[in-house]
Amino acid sequence: MFGKLSWQAIPFDQPIPLAAGALVVLVIAALLIWVAAKGYIPYLWREWITSVDHKRIGIMYCLLAAVMLLRGFIDALMMRSQQAVAFHAAGYLPPEHYNQIFSAHGTIMIFFMAMPFVIGLMNFAMPLQLGVRDVAFPTLNSVSFWLTAAGALLVNISLVVGEFARTGWLPYPPLSELTYSPGVGVDYYLWAIQISGIGTLMTGINMVTTILKIRAPGMNYMRMPIFCWTTLASNLVIVAAFPILTATLAMLLLDRYVGFHFFTNEAGGNAMMFMNLIWAWGHPEVYILILPAFGVFSEVVSTFSGKPLFDRRSMVIASLAICILSLCVWLHHFFTMGAGGDVNAVFGIASMIIAVPTGVKIYNWLFTMYGGRVRFSSAMLWSIGFMVTFVIGGMTGVLVASPAADFLLHNSLFLVAHFHNVIIGGVVFGAFAGYTYWFPKAFGFVLDERLGKAAFWCWFIGFYVAFVPLYVVGLEGMTRRMQHYDRAEWYPWLVVAGVGALIILCGIALQVAQLWVSVRGRAQRRDLTGDPWDGRSLEWSTTSPPPMFNFAVLPNVTSDEPYWTIKQQARARGQLVTPEPEYTSIEMPRNSPTGFITAFFAVITGFSLIWHIWWLVILGLIGAYATFVAFAWRDHTEIEIPAAEVARIDRANRAARAAALREALAP
Repeated sequence: MFGKLSWQAIPFDQPIPLAAGALVVLVIAALLIWVAAKGYIPYLWREWITSVDHKRIGIMYCLLAAVMLLRGFIDALMMRSQQAVAFHAAGYLPPEHYNQIFSAHGTIMIFFMAMPFVIGLMNFAMPLQLGVRDVAFPTLNSVSFWLTAAGALLVNISLVVGEFARTGWLPYPPLSELTYSPGVGVDYYLWAIQISGIGTLMTGINMVTTILKIRAPGMNYMRMPIFCWTTLASNLVIVAAFPILTATLAMLLLDRYVGFHFFTNEAGGNAMMFMNLIWAWGHPEVYILILPAFGVFSEVVSTFSGKPLFDRRSMVIASLAICILSLCVWLHHFFTMGAGGDVNAVFGIASMIIAVPTGVKIYNWLFTMYGGRVRFSSAMLWSIGFMVTFVIGGMTGVLVASPAADFLLHNSLFLVAHFHNVIIGGVVFGAFAGYTYWFPKAFGFVLDERLGKAAFWCWFIGFYVAFVPLYVVGLEGMTRRMQHYDRAEWYPWLVVAGVGALIILCGIALQVAQLWVSVRGRAQRRDLTGDPWDGRSLEWSTTSPPPMFNFAVLPNVTSDEPYWTIKQQARARGQLVTPEPEYTSIEMPRNSPTGFITAFFAVITGFSLIWHIWWLVILGLIGAYATFVAFAWRDHTEIEIPAAEVARIDRANRAARAAALREALAP
């Protein structure tokens, strides 16, 4: 009745995962009891779980990313501490558990931390910057988020029921085939990524449609903020690359479940075809992550330098060049495959060329700062730290883009250090810059700057202490994923790397403290005007937090920086220059539980497929289908916000801005 599921699936003989799983279950149970006791369940259901508001969905994406960051970083601490004590010793993690940890770490950090973080920022800020009320398909947006959360839940269920993959964050065959991985670990990986990948693909379609078809009056393409351009470029790559991931993992699933031979080494299969396909998605994925971060840095650097972004047109061209070139460099991940010198040369040159548009962006940010009145806020520190760190990571990337060098460094810790150099220095620093920058817009109060700057310095210093040693031991020949070793010259470097991980842990602790202190003192940190940073784009023209409808009247865009133009005119005249509009009622999409219910059935279906509980698979699929039928047959799809409510919110915002203007101009 329950397929392969039995009591043996619980790791009673492994104290570490058992204790960790029990702790997680207890924390979740305590949290649910507290929420129920406080009477928050109706509020959470009404305002968050069933919300189709792009801002709420964006915040939930970022919250999911924060939780998964903690989960993935615990794995990182375990890996670093294991290698620090595993010189001429077995360490405290058995090999099979260590293999699961590094596989889960990569999977969680890429699919369920980095992706949700950048998608959350895009979801929150992009419609506001475009001057529109929501994304093109609001309910689809909710479904996308909850499918991503469903995938994350399946990965974490493997902590206590069964096991996770031992193949690395990409399940290379033949190791991932049924012959060599007969357990459920690879199945957990495949179904979690398939479910979340479908959600990500729907997000890409949604955002591309929003940017191309829904913009404020007068906002043509060249008037869009750079963050909107990088969002467009990133989501175009999602639409192009994620179907490859879905198809590749579907073929591996057919190999494992039905006995097909796509990637086996016999019966006509070709394991190397998996490498081609997975990296045809995998390297574009890096640019899916980094392009929105580039957009964040463009907004932050311009705002805190008090200047328009230097040469916006070249930034647009560079973003689109990266979008195209990102699809042309995947083979540099396996120069050692034996494709031949000519093929390796083509992809090596393409991998070096893609550094050019990135270099254009670096110089544009530096030229924007040059001559400006730079304010060194914590968001600006994340941006400057990115420029330093990412340039170093980019140079090591150009190094390994040379096939000759890659033959020496392939599969070494040098490669691991390079990858973290660009992902932490680029994506994570960008996500934190965006989080700090847009937090007051999302919640109506600013974060504590003192703790934010301290967190930055711990992350910045900790990164170099943790990963520069990996460059060294990589050059000395240490390969990745080693559970123990006997080379004495590696030992001190790995101890230093472990210390670096602890410094980063201090940075995370400071970020938690920053949030706690800021929430406790939010009354003193309140953003009354909606423009705490003296911003330049349209999201700063509305209240903090914005109302459901974003704008009482859609803005009429006449320049590259419409809000900055209006603000400068107001400062020159000493009063608001936009007259009070004629308020009308606004129709907005009605909240829908479709996304949450779909994710519920997706978890049931995925779990049942993993454990071969076929009757439950059928029930899960029927439930998901019934959910979509019920959604399609809705009678009421919108709610109406009365003109009086729109007027009340907008007049309060206008009054606050007028008061702030008078205070700023007072002698």
